[in-house]
Amino acid sequence: MRARRRTTLLTASLVLALGAGPLAAPAVAAPSPSAPVCAGASSHRALCEAIAGLPDENATAALVRLGDTGGTWQGSSGVRDLASGRPADPDARFRAGSTTKVVTAAAVLRLAADGEVDLDASIERYLPGLLGSGFEAPVTVRNLLNHTSGIKPGDGWGDTFEEQYAHRYDTLTPRQVVASAVAKGPAFAAGERQQYLNINYTILGMLIEKVTGRPYATEATRLVLRPAGMHHSYFPGADLRIRGPHHRGYQAVPRPDGTTRLVDVTEWNQSDRWAAGDMISTTADLERLVTALFGGRIVPEPELREMFMLPAGLDGATYSAGLQRWERGGTVYWFKSGARPGYSTMIAATETLSRTLVYSVTDTDAKDASPNPVTDRIREAALT
Repeated sequence: MRARRRTTLLTASLVLALGAGPLAAPAVAAPSPSAPVCAGASSHRALCEAIAGLPDENATAALVRLGDTGGTWQGSSGVRDLASGRPADPDARFRAGSTTKVVTAAAVLRLAADGEVDLDASIERYLPGLLGSGFEAPVTVRNLLNHTSGIKPGDGWGDTFEEQYAHRYDTLTPRQVVASAVAKGPAFAAGERQQYLNINYTILGMLIEKVTGRPYATEATRLVLRPAGMHHSYFPGADLRIRGPHHRGYQAVPRPDGTTRLVDVTEWNQSDRWAAGDMISTTADLERLVTALFGGRIVPEPELREMFMLPAGLDGATYSAGLQRWERGGTVYWFKSGARPGYSTMIAATETLSRTLVYSVTDTDAKDASPNPVTDRIREAALT
């Protein structure tokens, strides 16, 4: 795995680029790292140490919730924003990224349990003409859920941070994203391979709307958020803001002299991510999601089994419906991570809920494919 792209932060100040113009805001004093606030089981001292020392070059804040047989534990570290230096808020909202897929998968499985969706049916039954003649092998609802559809990724606002940031106030609709993906033709026949892509869950959002006749956000709230008690989570659509108390998100952008400026990326139109990644949530709500979901209170059996089953016969497959399988020390965890500019998130649990983990890290390079040292330390301390 390649080294994480990190460059040296300015030691005297952290310059924040706030807004669309090329000029940065005046430099502000970098808040000094303070001791994390940790409460709960004393056996988790290593986890408290894992989030110490923030803000640093990798993250400005971290929120963690852990539950296991030793009790419950909650920790927070860092600051809400660099300008004020106020301590991190354990109840802060943040962009939850692809953990949204857990909600979307659960909504589809609920509809399947209610007899409104057949997981083995072609998506064309529900969205006629969506894929066109280029897709000879039927793409089923299950193919979309477990990322074996063969549909190529849709177009976005570019591949670099600079390109995407320039369009952060613009709207790219899910239908535009899907149309661009379908126009490319299939990457492989459905069921032949597994390739994790947002496009699968964007189409599932369209399926939910077609079957119910109501907006995705309405139905995801009705079917999943409300039963789980996730009263502080919502889907922003084209709204740039994060409503309510929240942490500011930042992206590290290298300067020619080797130093780094932090660009505020909190306000961002996430409409193109939609059912694949636009949810705003809290660590408490995501903990409620995983405990209610794994506990069978949202999706009943046998549909719930889809979340703990990998596609048969595919070497290297790790994704189920909405989740990913990971084994450590003989223990199997089912998890989902998420990343949007400024924010990295993860939920993880054993199938029996003997251990649950939720974290949100205000990551200064969230879309970098290599791990953030802060999130690495959290997982190492929590899942051992």
